[in-house]
Amino acid sequence: MGTRNLTAGQNRSSPRCAGDAQIDVDAFAPLRFGRLSLLSHGLRRGLRSWQWPICLALGFSLLFLSACSKEPGEKEPAVPVQVVAVEKMTIEHTVVAEAVLFPLAQSAIVPKISAPVKTFLVSRGSRVHAGDLLAVLEHQDLSAAAVDTKGTYDQAQATYEISTGADLPAEMQKAQLEAQAAKQLLEAQQKVYDSRQELFQQGALPRKELDLSGVDLTQARNQYEIAQRHLEAMQAIGNQQTLKSAAGQLESAKGKYLGATAQLSYSEIRSPINGVIADRPLYPGEMAAAGTPLLTVMDVSQVIARAHIPQPDAALLKLGDKAAITAPGDDQPTEGKITVISPALDPNSTTVEVWVQAKNPEQRLKPGTSVQLSMLARTIPDALVIPAASLLTAQDKTTSVMLVGSDNRAHQKPVKIGVRQADQIQIIDGVRAGDRVVASGAYGLPDNTRIKAQEQRDQGSDGAEK
Repeated sequence: MGTRNLTAGQNRSSPRCAGDAQIDVDAFAPLRFGRLSLLSHGLRRGLRSWQWPICLALGFSLLFLSACSKEPGEKEPAVPVQVVAVEKMTIEHTVVAEAVLFPLAQSAIVPKISAPVKTFLVSRGSRVHAGDLLAVLEHQDLSAAAVDTKGTYDQAQATYEISTGADLPAEMQKAQLEAQAAKQLLEAQQKVYDSRQELFQQGALPRKELDLSGVDLTQARNQYEIAQRHLEAMQAIGNQQTLKSAAGQLESAKGKYLGATAQLSYSEIRSPINGVIADRPLYPGEMAAAGTPLLTVMDVSQVIARAHIPQPDAALLKLGDKAAITAPGDDQPTEGKITVISPALDPNSTTVEVWVQAKNPEQRLKPGTSVQLSMLARTIPDALVIPAASLLTAQDKTTSVMLVGSDNRAHQKPVKIGVRQADQIQIIDGVRAGDRVVASGAYGLPDNTRIKAQEQRDQGSDGAEK
């Protein structure tokens, strides 16, 4: 009975052979029946106690060897994979980088004088134009100084007009009259001297009278020469210096007046650019310090994305290249173009700064936002392209694909890659157009593995079995 129970327990279990292969116990039912018959025959013959273990070991060995035998007609299993054909298509080499948005123009308005804020005419978010009045500072003292200098300027201007229109012509006229009178006296004395000289030659006039007439003539000539020199000095020097003195006083008064007017104008804060008010840190009545920003105006009609990219990528770009700006949470990229490529490397990061300018009519792009920048470097026509999932990268950075052969087996083929665009990769060397490569299931697939190929369809469609 003990032997029958052991046999029944073995029938319920599933013995395993080498390599963890499952044994089909039902296939060996005749062997079990034969073993039971042998045991029954042994019982009837009355086996000795030392013969029982030998019979049991022999029976288990026959059962194990029979179960592990393999059918000679069994085939190698095929691994199902998805395959795709190598295609020729136009691929774009895009340089992708992280960037920060800046406004097209920005002005931090700093007052030139220190004074309390009298009033603000704008607030944050207000749209302004160039020249608009934004704020007014207290300016009573400046107004008084401007009025004082205005009076001084008016007085200097009147003095200049008097000097040039009254005194100078009178002095000039006086010098002209004196010169004319001296000339007439000289001519009269000359006539007297000539007349007395004739009388002296005729013996009608003594020598003494002739000598007195000569002295008078010399004095008249000297007076004429002095008057003529004075007139010439007035015309050449006196006129110029007088005008210069009067003009200097006028210019000095005018400068002081303009300075006071400028100081007064500094109390009015105006916008230098078109844009919106981005910052207004003070309130009316607070002290505005000279040199400290009072208002910040930004022109966000366009934005500039500034990125730092490696030098090899920057060498592929040029001014005017197309670019796209993608902000977080914005599904629609904003088109732009490259406007600045720095001619020098950043000494801290050894990268090149690149600017991309884009229109922002709806103001969806906010200055200070971190965005993704995609810049089109070049377009490659007729490039051999495979899905990125088809590429296998080893630990030594070598790349390969699993090429589908005519024998329905996957063969590992080394390839050289080029440009990557989204989920597509350019293959420079290793495959030809029309070759089929394993697109899904290639990872961990041994070389020369028998496969069951399924063509991979476009997005949203199932693969059809070939």
